[in-house]
Amino acid sequence: MTSHSNLFTSLVAAALLTACAPDTRDPDISVERGKQLYDQKCAACHGADAMGAGPESLGLGTPPPDLTTLKAQNRGIFPQNFVMSVIDGFNRRDHLNSVMPEFGNEDLGPNVQVEDGGVSTPIPSDLIALSAYLESIQR
Repeated sequence: MTSHSNLFTSLVAAALLTACAPDTRDPDISVERGKQLYDQKCAACHGADAMGAGPESLGLGTPPPDLTTLKAQNRGIFPQNFVMSVIDGFNRRDHLNSVMPEFGNEDLGPNVQVEDGGVSTPIPSDLIALSAYLESIQR
């Protein structure tokens, strides 16, 4: 076996071990972390005020939705699961026409176990934080 093959095998083994290793970062699901994520990943299209008029939204065809009215559009209940599934990329209405990136393909922080009806589901902490921020800015 050549040294290149050994190096490749070692890199693959290291990558596999890293992928299987538990995430030791502390999860941050705070509204403050959510705002930071929003400013980094969402404001360019949805606007600094989350009302859908960010500088990158020009020329998209359909303007991004106003994220401050999600609760009002859902009979006064913030649709947290729906919001997280859209951000993640799991729930897209117009799959082929959607210009919003699927953030579920990125590192969304360490998982947090969320209990609902006796079922525990691992959810990435950044997804929870971003949803918490969006809930905090509802009109």
